[in-house]
Amino acid sequence: MNGNHRQLKRTAALAAVLLLFLFLCWGLWATGFFQVVHSPQGMQDYIRQFAPYSHLVFFLLQLISVIVAPIPSNLTTVAGGLLFGCWVSFLITTAAVILGSIIVFQLSRRLGQTFAQRFISGKAWERYGDMIRRKRDIFLFLAFLFPFFPDDLLCIMAGLTEIPFRRFLFLVLLGRPWGLLVSAAVGSSVMTIPWWGMALLGVGGAALFLGILRYGDRIEEAIMNRLKDPKAEEIS
Repeated sequence: MNGNHRQLKRTAALAAVLLLFLFLCWGLWATGFFQVVHSPQGMQDYIRQFAPYSHLVFFLLQLISVIVAPIPSNLTTVAGGLLFGCWVSFLITTAAVILGSIIVFQLSRRLGQTFAQRFISGKAWERYGDMIRRKRDIFLFLAFLFPFFPDDLLCIMAGLTEIPFRRFLFLVLLGRPWGLLVSAAVGSSVMTIPWWGMALLGVGGAALFLGILRYGDRIEEAIMNRLKDPKAEEIS
């Protein structure tokens, strides 16, 4: 009886989440967002039209991008940088992305595989599922750090693992803000990066990523050995 009641509650919660997803997507479509999503200037104009609530709309837009909509947070952050400046855009986006990451993680953890399968394709499971199980912490950190990974989907997948919530939150705080800071800086013209600089950053980042994945266990073991207290070893 308790099992059936628990399953019924999960089904109702999942249905509510899916209805919210449909409602928010409809709202974005009705207000013309999807027509401008690929243009930072277009998104800037879209957000500006809601003044004097532009900051709130920008926060909600960034939050929605994590929870329900396939909206690139880095691109919307560039638009925010154009509109609000570097630090305001960065702080609003970081708060929204962290909150969104927590929400999708908890939804996945509480609603389980049924919820996750609604948002993650079989191809994504095949590509990242084994890696997130075997190299969980270090893979999540690197995926959050580099902008070419589906961070939001990985937050959902992380909810299905045994990672403690506090550790997940620590990895989010440690890895996700940096790409958002770069996007906000580029959008506000605080920083400009030429194409060859972006290429070098991409190649260097990919090399670092592959190297850490390959030798991550050895690096972690070496660091742990360095951190061991010699006095504690003598006592034992």
